[in-house]
Amino acid sequence: MKQKFTPNHLIKHIYKETTVTETLEINEALLSSFKLNQQYQELLFAQRQLPKVKFDAKKSTLKSILNYSKQATLETY
Repeated sequence: MKQKFTPNHLIKHIYKETTVTETLEINEALLSSFKLNQQYQELLFAQRQLPKVKFDAKKSTLKSILNYSKQATLETY
């Protein structure tokens, strides 16, 4: 049976969000379908063009979160 993969499948594959079985099936399909491989390469290129984002929380924010977590844990017991 021939599997039809959508751009969503390929995006999941790029972000390593596929199961082992899906990964193997997609890899096999990429080898046998020029059109699918071309679409995959375009999505991969687009993903690499996205800006790399780094989030840094203020130390006071992190401290508040940790204190809240500690308090919630103590209330649970």
